[in-house]
Amino acid sequence: MELYVSEFSKYVITLLIALYTYESFAVFRKKQESDRNGIYTRQNILMFGLHFSCFIVICFETGDITYLFFYAFQQIVLYATVILFRMLYPKTNRLLVNNMCMLLTVGFVILTRLSLGKAIRQFIIVMISLVIALVIPFFVSRFRFLKEWKWIYAAAGIVALGIVLVLGQTTYGSKLSYTIAGLTFQPSEFVKIIFVFFVASALYKAAGFFEVFTTAVIAAAHVIILVCSKDLGSALIFFVVYVLMVVVASRNWLYLLAGVSGGSVAAYLAYRVFPHIQVRVQAFKDPWSVIDSTGYQITQSLFAITSGGWFGLGLFKGTPESIPFVEADFIFSAITEELGLLFALCVILICVSSFVMFMNISMNLKDKFYQLTAFGLGVTYIFQVFLTIGGGCKFIPLTGVTLPFISYGGSSVLTTLIMFSITEGLSMIQEEEAEEEKHRRKRIRQKKKKQAGRKKDRPVYEYEDLDFEEDGETFEQEEE
Repeated sequence: MELYVSEFSKYVITLLIALYTYESFAVFRKKQESDRNGIYTRQNILMFGLHFSCFIVICFETGDITYLFFYAFQQIVLYATVILFRMLYPKTNRLLVNNMCMLLTVGFVILTRLSLGKAIRQFIIVMISLVIALVIPFFVSRFRFLKEWKWIYAAAGIVALGIVLVLGQTTYGSKLSYTIAGLTFQPSEFVKIIFVFFVASALYKAAGFFEVFTTAVIAAAHVIILVCSKDLGSALIFFVVYVLMVVVASRNWLYLLAGVSGGSVAAYLAYRVFPHIQVRVQAFKDPWSVIDSTGYQITQSLFAITSGGWFGLGLFKGTPESIPFVEADFIFSAITEELGLLFALCVILICVSSFVMFMNISMNLKDKFYQLTAFGLGVTYIFQVFLTIGGGCKFIPLTGVTLPFISYGGSSVLTTLIMFSITEGLSMIQEEEAEEEKHRRKRIRQKKKKQAGRKKDRPVYEYEDLDFEEDGETFEQEEE
């Protein structure tokens, strides 16, 4: 019986996430949010079905029915999140909420399989983070003065990163975090959001050479501090986000060329200066030559990805625990091994659909500050996804960043929830702008109607609309 459940469930789980992914892109065929309600409802049904199916398999494989209690708590929190966002913010974008919950579901499932203790800790952090996320859209949509805090954003970001550089804990050669009252924070995760607000507030009025130069100095300070802390993955995210935001704000593609050139030179210098980058590049180029040392992680990751096949080996059928730090840096490999390549591709596509919606919201906003903010947050999110998955698949060298919503890590999941919630607030602003534009056009139509009615009712003169000249001056026939 257990064998049949395990085998049959692989196809059911893959089908459910494939249908969900299809609906994630079907959303974009509907222009009005009100026309998408049926799609969103189907997404919720598919998400809860996948969640239930995965935990039934976990119970069968472990023989421990207590996992169902953990599942029930997760289900309550996810259902409450969907309902509360819909009730509190009816004008927000529900695709982002659904995708957020689906990716959290995938993270809960795979973390429960890898380590129940870490899954419980992650669940507690998610609950607290969701409470924070629920109030953020309200403040974003009401506090219009956020665009005026340029130098506050700059100072806060540099100070937070500087504290880590001076007082931070060293983890595998990098200073990433510090601990306050027993709680460990990774400030670079939060500074990503502050940095996006800084660039948007600096460039929304004008994006000439002077504005770009002054912004570049502050951005360089952020990146240099991260490089000195040897947090090169975050430094790369900051750099790419800055360059792309400048290009969008200025509409000058020469800045992209300059950014690529400068980034290439910086990457070469970093390779020469930092030995651990040389180690990672060597592991990227030929991991098999150093399989017993620095190449062990990436080779085990590749073994896991290739052994899963299209539908995976099934939960608890693989050996993802053989990959060091699998729950953080290599969780995508664990997903691919046990849930299959098709499942993993659907996870990527769900992340892409979220990014497309970020861009959609950005393009539809009228205020340039909000446009740049939505764009910057979207780029931050999708580039981190690219770095995590690309590093685990040996597409690029490892950077040590986590997969948003899925990887184990409190700072990462809280930051990503805040990013999505800010974008929900921007979505509310977009809806308000659309309503204002709708009323404006309605007033114009009504005014034209009244003018047309007056023209129709007034008497017609034989010489109306003709000009005539008298005593060197031009006069126009006036209406009575």
